[in-house]
Amino acid sequence: MSPFAGSARSTEAWQHIRVTRKDGIATVTLARPDKLNALTFEAYADLRDLLAELSRERSVRALVLAGEGRGFCSGGDVDEIIGATLGMDTAQLLDFNRMTGQVVRAVRECPFPVIAAVHGVAAGAGAVLALAADFRVADPSARFAFLFTKVGLSGGDMGAAYLLPRVIGLGHATRLLMLGDAVRAPEAERLGLISELADEGRADEAAAALARRLAEGPALAHAQTKALLTAELDMPLAAAVEMDAATQALLMNSADYAEFHAAFTEKRTPKWQGK
Repeated sequence: MSPFAGSARSTEAWQHIRVTRKDGIATVTLARPDKLNALTFEAYADLRDLLAELSRERSVRALVLAGEGRGFCSGGDVDEIIGATLGMDTAQLLDFNRMTGQVVRAVRECPFPVIAAVHGVAAGAGAVLALAADFRVADPSARFAFLFTKVGLSGGDMGAAYLLPRVIGLGHATRLLMLGDAVRAPEAERLGLISELADEGRADEAAAALARRLAEGPALAHAQTKALLTAELDMPLAAAVEMDAATQALLMNSADYAEFHAAFTEKRTPKWQGK
C-alpha cells in the first residue's frame, strides 16, 4: 500500500472493532463476544479502512488480530449479513463480496506482519481472516472451519481458494473447502495451518510476544520479505530471483543494513530504524 494519503485524517475511534496501540504494535480485537464476534457489513468496512490507515501512517511494526470472549470469529452474522443479502440484487452482492475480498487483500498487502491470535472457533470469514495473516498463533481449543459450501456458496470465498492451497497444499485445501468440516488445533498444526500452538489459554500472550519480537526487529526487512512472499507466489523462478536481486540492492542502501555492520563491529545489539 502507498504511504501517500489525501486530505482525510486518521480515524480516532472505531465503532465496530477495538484498536489499541503501544510500542509499534497495534492490537485489533473483534468485540462482539455475545455473537462469537460475528462480522457485520460495518465491521468488514472498519477492518478494511483501518488497515489502509495503518499502512499509510508507517508507525505500526506488527499487528495482532484477536477475538474477545469464547472464540476468535464465527464468520459473517447470519441475520445481519446472510439475511440481508437475500434481498440484494446482483450489483449489490458484487459490491459486498468485493469489500470482503478487500479486507483480505489489506491483510496481505499491509507493510507489517499480521498475527492472528486464535482461540475457539474461527469459522467462515473468521477462518479466512486467520488464513490471510502472516502468523497464526493458536490455543489448543482452536478450530478452523471454512463453512461456505455448507451455506450453499463456493468454498473459494474471500481468496480462500488462492491462499489455502499455498499454505497447506491442494489436497488438504480441497478437503477443507469442499466439505467445510472443522479442523481442530492438533490437525491444523500438522497441516501447517497453525504457525505456533500456544499453551492452553495463552494464545493472546504468545501472539503478543511474537508481535514484540517483530516490532523490535528490522521493520523494513520484514515489510519487504512479506511483499516478496506475496508477489512471488505466482512468478517463474527467473522473475522471482530478479525481484529478489532488485530488493536486496535497495535494502543494501538502507540505514538498517549499515546499522547491522556497525553493531556487529562494535559488538552491540543493532538499533533498527526501519529505514
